[in-house]
Amino acid sequence: MSEEKKNNHQEVIKKIDSLSENLGLKKENQTLLTIKKTDDPNKKELYLEQGSWDSTDPWFAIDEDDQKHAYAFIPADAFAQMIDTLRHAQHENFNLKLEKTIWQNIPADFEDVWVVAMDEIRNHARKEDPNKPISIDLEKLISNIKKEHPNLFINIKDFMPTNINQLQDNHD
Repeated sequence: MSEEKKNNHQEVIKKIDSLSENLGLKKENQTLLTIKKTDDPNKKELYLEQGSWDSTDPWFAIDEDDQKHAYAFIPADAFAQMIDTLRHAQHENFNLKLEKTIWQNIPADFEDVWVVAMDEIRNHARKEDPNKPISIDLEKLISNIKKEHPNLFINIKDFMPTNINQLQDNHD
C-alpha cells in the first residue's frame, strides 16, 4: 500500500472510530469490511476485516480503490426507525417554530390561532404535490392570519394612551 493510501486509510478509520463513538459503539465491536473489485465490473466483493457478519450494529466498509471514503451498512429496520425519528424531529421542529411565530404576534387566544394556522397549512398542503415536502413561510402565514382575523390577536395600540398613539401615527 502506498504512503498516500495508508494516510487516506488511517483518516477514514479515524472517521469511522469517531462515528462509532457517537453511535455508542465500542471499537472492539465494530464491523469493518473491505470492498474489493473483481474481474466483473458489475460485481465487488466484501471482505470481513474486523468484527462479525452477525452484528446488527452498523457495518463500515472501505473501498480498496477509494480509501478516502467509508460506507455504512445498517439493517433496513434500523434505517426505517432512523427515518421515523428524523420525521418526528422535523415535525416537532416545525411545531416549535409555528408556536414561536404565533407567540411573537401576541395572540388573544393561542389555541384559536393555532387551529386557524393548521387549517391554512392543511389547505396549502392539499394544493401541493404530495410527493414533495411543503415549504411555508410561517411569518407570512401568521401575518396573513392576523390581517384576515385581527380579533385573534392583541393590538398593543389599543392599550396605549391616545396621545402616544397619535405620536406613533405621526411618526409612521
